[in-house]
Amino acid sequence: MRQVYLDNAATALPKAPGVGAAMADYVETVGCSIGRGGYRLACDAAGGVLAVREKLCALVNGPAPRNVCFTPGATYGLNFLLHGLLRPGDRVLTSPMEHNAVLRPLEQLRARGAAVEYLPCTERGELVLDGLEERLAGNVRAVVLTHASNVSGTLFPIERVGALCRARGIFFLVDAAQTLGTEPVDMAAMGIDGLAFPGHKGLLGPQGIGGLVVTDALAAALEPLVSGGTGSLSESLSMPPFLPDRLEAGTLNLPGIFGLGAALDYLAEQGEALRAREKKLSRHLWYRMKELEEDGLRVLGTDDPHGRTGVVSVDFLRADNGEMAFRLEQEYGVLTRVGLHCAPLAHRALGTFPRGAVRFSVGAFTTFADIDYAAGAVEAMLAGA
Repeated sequence: MRQVYLDNAATALPKAPGVGAAMADYVETVGCSIGRGGYRLACDAAGGVLAVREKLCALVNGPAPRNVCFTPGATYGLNFLLHGLLRPGDRVLTSPMEHNAVLRPLEQLRARGAAVEYLPCTERGELVLDGLEERLAGNVRAVVLTHASNVSGTLFPIERVGALCRARGIFFLVDAAQTLGTEPVDMAAMGIDGLAFPGHKGLLGPQGIGGLVVTDALAAALEPLVSGGTGSLSESLSMPPFLPDRLEAGTLNLPGIFGLGAALDYLAEQGEALRAREKKLSRHLWYRMKELEEDGLRVLGTDDPHGRTGVVSVDFLRADNGEMAFRLEQEYGVLTRVGLHCAPLAHRALGTFPRGAVRFSVGAFTTFADIDYAAGAVEAMLAGA
């Protein structure tokens, strides 16, 4: 049976060419840690890590390579930001379209005395900007938003929110899990103070490696969430005051970093052509699913095909979503993600809680034939539902 992978919003498959080889090369020919030895092999490895920081900094127009801190993924980065910054009495604004990587840390912080407020969204998951300036008044410490919903695919107006935050001295934190590598991200232009991202989605790298890019002002306000050895200032019992060491306790995932570096090289080689192709794929997927709405399907998210990522979630109106996702795999080999997608409030906003939805998501190696095949499978299933 043919297999069509349309779960790239969870993790990209396959990875970029060269990722596995770079990871194996590190394990087999380098192997040592950085900051834990003054010999040449360790220094060469440190140079390789610095090169990846430089590539990531350039990709997001960050403050400096030292402001790029490696984490196990976007979830850890968001926890570092939220738990490191917010204190009892602080107000933080967010949206109901967030992933649990934001919602659950905020719920913990709420229990400790922080005030968490949700900005309104439309029934299509679009952020409502009316009234935002008034809500930013008072002791708002931070605004934290996703760049794009992992359920609806709707892009948020990050640059407009960032400008409002910057004018008021409010920290702006962004979850770029669904966009970095596929959508332009410019921290300076978008007014972003803290950016969390994974390496294994749009960047086409391996799982278990991600990053956090912070401005100097935000770094000065963050309390390190994890403390330990850094290989620097070992005489002190406090974490070093400088980046990236302040936010990088313990041994880094060096195989993951070297693999991510190879993925970044591939993305740079492909240039804008790859991103443009993915946008065309995204629109094609959306159009094909929208054609089926008269047959008992509801497509979630904005009706602006240019205002969304390669995520298209659908609700089967006359059948169980879980059953339909199972049939897509068993009968047609189409791999999707069904359920609540770790974003329960998003499904409440979209009207699909608690049943969830079936999510299709394209990637760098998806083909137009893959999309047409998947749409044909959905059409056949709707005809028999």
